[in-house]
Amino acid sequence: MNDSKSDHNTLWDLIKDIRFGMLTHRHNDGMLYSHPLTTQNKSLDQASVLYFFIFEKSELANGLRQDGNVNVSYASPDDDRYVSIAGVARVTHDPAKVEQLWSPAAQDWFPDGPTDPDLALLAVEIRHAEYWDVEESRMKQLFNMAKAALTGEQTPHPSGHKEVNMT
Repeated sequence: MNDSKSDHNTLWDLIKDIRFGMLTHRHNDGMLYSHPLTTQNKSLDQASVLYFFIFEKSELANGLRQDGNVNVSYASPDDDRYVSIAGVARVTHDPAKVEQLWSPAAQDWFPDGPTDPDLALLAVEIRHAEYWDVEESRMKQLFNMAKAALTGEQTPHPSGHKEVNMT
């Protein structure tokens, strides 16, 4: 298996069980705003696109139509897993994709179902990802930090950090 395919699979393995991603975008006032969104993907397709349902007439949708550069971050502190994804977002209307991604949980937000007129699909094409997946046990990390404090040695960085270009 080539590195690109392996990186692609590793990235999906790191985020697939994290229910919410924090999407950060530049607001029209120049400030960065973040929104918790539920990742709708059931897998990460070969095009490396993440999907989210959003409201068609929302400030978020309007802002992303003007500037689609975004960051989506995922965190699972209990597992020491952290992922930061940089990409380009676009608001789309793809009934077939909405139907494919639809789940009963989405019904709470969009009561008219997949054809709800206020439903839009946000597609984020992943361009770059960075993740931290600490493979060492917490006890080993604590031991290394204590050892460094006692001996004056530099604390080693935890393993599991990698950057991945998806383009």
